Amino acid sequence: MLPDFTKMLMDIGIPKMVAAVALFVVGLLLLIKCGDWFVDGASGIAKKLHVPELLIGATVVSIGTTLPEVMVSATSAVSGHSQMAYGNAVGSIICNTALIAALTIAIKPSKVARRSFVTPVVFFFVAAAIYAVSAYADHGFRRPVGIVLLAIFVAYMIVLICQAVRAMCFEKENLEDRKAAPAVTEAEEEKKEKELSAGLCIVLLIIGAAGIAVGADLLVDNGTIIATGMGVPEAVVALTFVALGTSLPELVTAITSLAKGHGALSLGNIVGANLFNLVLVSGLAITLRPFAVPADMKIGGTISSLVVDVPVALGVMAIMTVPTLIRGKLSRFQGILLLCVYAAFCIYQFVAPMVL
Repeated sequence: MLPDFTKMLMDIGIPKMVAAVALFVVGLLLLIKCGDWFVDGASGIAKKLHVPELLIGATVVSIGTTLPEVMVSATSAVSGHSQMAYGNAVGSIICNTALIAALTIAIKPSKVARRSFVTPVVFFFVAAAIYAVSAYADHGFRRPVGIVLLAIFVAYMIVLICQAVRAMCFEKENLEDRKAAPAVTEAEEEKKEKELSAGLCIVLLIIGAAGIAVGADLLVDNGTIIATGMGVPEAVVALTFVALGTSLPELVTAITSLAKGHGALSLGNIVGANLFNLVLVSGLAITLRPFAVPADMKIGGTISSLVVDVPVALGVMAIMTVPTLIRGKLSRFQGILLLCVYAAFCIYQFVAPMVL
């Protein structure tokens, strides 16, 4: 747990809101720099292990960028703030897909390797079905549901590790077949020398992940202070400010990956992070302390979250993944449509409390 830097600044005479804004900026800067190191380390590991970047993005990178959601949701659930635990997981899926992935798709749509993409997508919708059934049938989540979700996380990791091992074996066979090929050119030798060592890649990955976690924590804590200071309800803070704050690692990773030409790493990270939000983030929070779906607002007698939030989370994932699996590539239209959905969702979150 990080020290309360906001309180420390207040103790030396700095106003609360000024301290919150300053620490928010510090967190943002940490995310930007550490995100750069994180992507360099992840892409370097993918090259060293000869594993597809999408696979690395859906495992190592996704776990690293999902850590803020894990910490926020688990802490919120244990402390009794179920609205924060629930809203953070659902809101992060919406933010990851309809904002972060949408931006990268709208800017630079790319082809997708179906074989690497289909596994996290199938696991996501299986977990989403279990999550949705529990939400709609019980209007909440019991401990057995959390345990099942965590079991899906374990199964997913086992499947991906097996895929990675097969990919490494396949690459090793190819390397042996190329032994008789002509010697590499001077330019290729120079490029190889510039590649990061395996040890440095791991160091960059660890430091980057730690820096991202600290930066996200600063952003979440101080973003929440700023939002609540403006009179925004806790449920709205969870679905927007906290969800955006804990999704910033994915945003930083996505932008950095895109700028460095690692689009597959970015896409794998988004899909993997969304899956982890259900099976790891929600699974852990539910197992630690089962909770009900927040019922602060209702539409026609039905909990508004079940009418809007859950359908939007599943809908944006369907928009991003189903056409992609069919055509084997992303389109700019998908990105623009997802951005429109996110804009409408945010407007609803702030307008709904005033009209419902």
